Formats: sequence, structure tokens, C-alpha cells
Amino acid sequence: MHHASIRTADIHRAIAFYRQLGFEIETQFATGYTLACWMVGQPGRIEGRIELIQIPQPAPTADAFGDEHYTGYYHLSFDLTNIAPSLTVWLTDLRETFAVLGKPETGTDPGAESMLTASTLKVLLEPEQQMIGDRVFEVMFLADSDGLPLEFIREMGKS
Repeated sequence: MHHASIRTADIHRAIAFYRQLGFEIETQFATGYTLACWMVGQPGRIEGRIELIQIPQPAPTADAFGDEHYTGYYHLSFDLTNIAPSLTVWLTDLRETFAVLGKPETGTDPGAESMLTASTLKVLLEPEQQMIGDRVFEVMFLADSDGLPLEFIREMGKS
């Protein structure tokens, strides 16, 4: 797969959110009057490539995680097997990063990243072990800045 494309209500907030996961902007562009960018996962932090597209006058996001009758995009999944010792440790570090972002330094102008706080980070499913086929994974779900589910997995017994 080349990339996943995500439509967002606020591209600046989405960029700040995905930066905290380990993505960096590769290029920014406009498609008509819509803002967009490519973001690439940084080695040692996360793998993958996403495209963010800001949608003018967005409608509320469907509850893909909570509505058992929802069809369509369900979630993106990121494999942290080679990156994190456990999902619990990775999530703890991520929560600390978001907590620090919510406390801007004195005398600084609040930017897009200051819009992210510990309460911005919504955990849909705490890390738990699941059998997938004949392998055991740690699995957890977070909501991105628009409420879309993101899955994070780590194969148990691998480092």
C-alpha cells in the first residue's frame, strides 16, 4: 500500500496529532481550495505514509469504533513490534508527551501543538493481548484528532 488518506476537519490539529505519533510532513499542497499534506513515519518511531486533507464545512465524524452497523473505513493499524518494548510503555510515553504539550512555555505563542493535551488523547481500548491466527499480539486503539480509530499492535515474543 502506498498511503492512507484521511479527511480532517482541522489539518493543523491533525498534523500536530500525527507528529506526536512519529510522522513528519513530507510536502504540503492545495487541491483546489482544500489544504493537504503528505506525512511519513520516522524510522524508529512508526512506519507508514498518510495523506491529510482538510475538508471545508465538515460533517460530524461517524462512530466507526462504537457503531457495530457502520460500514466503510474502520481503522488504520500500526505495527510497533520493532519500536516499543510494550504497548503499555509506549502509551505511557505518549500520554506524557501530550501532557507536556498542554503546558505551553511562558511567553510563547500557542501553536497547533498546544491544542493537544492529555485529554486530546482518547484511548478507545487499553492494551490487551489477543490471538490473531496462531500468533499473540498486544492490541490497543486510540482515536485520532477527528475521532477516527487507530489500532496499534505489537507481536508478543518478538523484539
